[in-house]
Amino acid sequence: MCGVVGIVGKSDVNLQLYDALTMLQHRGQDAAGIVTCSNGRIAQQKANGLVKDVFRTRHMQRLVGNYGIGHVRYPTAGSSGPAMAQPFYVNSPYGIALAHNGNLTNAESVCDDLYRTDLRHMNTDSDSEALLNVFAQELQKIHKLQPQAEDFMKAIEGVHKRIIGGYAVVTLIANYGLVAFRDPHGIRPLVFGERKTEQGTEYMIASESVALDVAGFTLTRDVEPGEAIYITKEGELYSQQCAEKAVYTPCIFEHVYLARPDSIIDGISVYKARLRQGEKLAEKILRDRPDHDIDVVIPIPDSSRVAGQALAHTLGVKFREGLVKNRYIGRTFIMPGQQQRKKSVRQKLNPIPLEFKGKNVLLIDDSIVRGTTCEQIIQMARESGAAKVYFASAAPAVKYPNVYGIDMPTATELIAHDRTTEEVCEAIGADWLIYQDIDDLIWASSEGNSAITQFDCAVFNGEYITNDVDQSYLDRLATQRNDKAQTKQRELDLDNSNVVGIHNDSAESV
Repeated sequence: MCGVVGIVGKSDVNLQLYDALTMLQHRGQDAAGIVTCSNGRIAQQKANGLVKDVFRTRHMQRLVGNYGIGHVRYPTAGSSGPAMAQPFYVNSPYGIALAHNGNLTNAESVCDDLYRTDLRHMNTDSDSEALLNVFAQELQKIHKLQPQAEDFMKAIEGVHKRIIGGYAVVTLIANYGLVAFRDPHGIRPLVFGERKTEQGTEYMIASESVALDVAGFTLTRDVEPGEAIYITKEGELYSQQCAEKAVYTPCIFEHVYLARPDSIIDGISVYKARLRQGEKLAEKILRDRPDHDIDVVIPIPDSSRVAGQALAHTLGVKFREGLVKNRYIGRTFIMPGQQQRKKSVRQKLNPIPLEFKGKNVLLIDDSIVRGTTCEQIIQMARESGAAKVYFASAAPAVKYPNVYGIDMPTATELIAHDRTTEEVCEAIGADWLIYQDIDDLIWASSEGNSAITQFDCAVFNGEYITNDVDQSYLDRLATQRNDKAQTKQRELDLDNSNVVGIHNDSAESV
């Protein structure tokens, strides 16, 4: 769940990249980076931390150039440290920097193949570095001193044949411009837009449309599944379908939680999709409990607020803000480690007892993943005097790991895995629990774009659309990425600041 952006402008794009990354900060709070190019010289700044902490005046002064890319990272797989901050860079051929959102499901075999066949060394355990080297090697095969648009497209055709998984990618090619591409299923989002100036047309490619909005770019469309876009440094745009079998199957969890409600991705308004989620959930409550005794609907801020408003309106009950959010605490879903998440929930949310005391409260959240947040909030509601505490999830039960770029690594860490709704209800301490039906969730998104007939719903139904994920793969993933393994990895990450190619530049202001 990282965020990527690329811009080709008519003047320096460093400040626009910075602003775009701040708009994508919700997609990753672990690290941030920007790479720009001017007269063939690549400049970069990247480090652990929020966007506002990574970049200072002196960094922006050297990040010159009319084209560049940026990245905000949250650790899905691999290590978490300065060495893992993106964009990644490789000097041959041409000089390529890459920013990637997603996860490759065949990363191990790709890395092995890169060494055995192409003699390329991987310096980290990041699948993004593997993806960069595959793209570089495919360009190397073409071996042209001055590559044209069709050469970049041919290289991406080769990339699609070698890698599997979810990926939305922006790359910078020194002296040439930007190349962006999306996996053949369109699992991870990628949009592009343009802005007219007196000097000509400028282009931006980003994970979400909100990044375009802040800079005054007009959304053109989504990058199609399997499509590649090449924008020269002079501002000429080329696009081509580069995958043999492209089937539009975007991740529906973007509409549930990941994306901002003011974004439009895959032609679907995230805001309206969440409104429809709330309406459908209310209809289910009215079917199952026509004589419900709900006094008030209270959302768990922020991502459930839109669905909660529609839910309350359809039920005909009051909607109240009973939980106040501390804006300076990060998203608990992103927090590494269960203990860190538990600590952050209490720091992040504080109840308003007046809205709970003596009432039958229906709390609504966008989803229930590990159960950490909702269990503690239900306890807070009871401590605030609620008579009864009901809980609604705007998404179906999350029962299966995600392998395409969201931190849901192990089934045993998912509270709904191998549990009935009643058992989950008891585990989180609610008086009653209701989940969204998967057909209703799909309807809520597809209603926004009838051209999309299927979505990646693997976390709900266990159907992995790349057809390469079996139980042995999930078992390996669980071993590598469960909370215990991540805690051990973070201890090892203390040494990552000295990895070759990483300059640990202090982010102090000047």
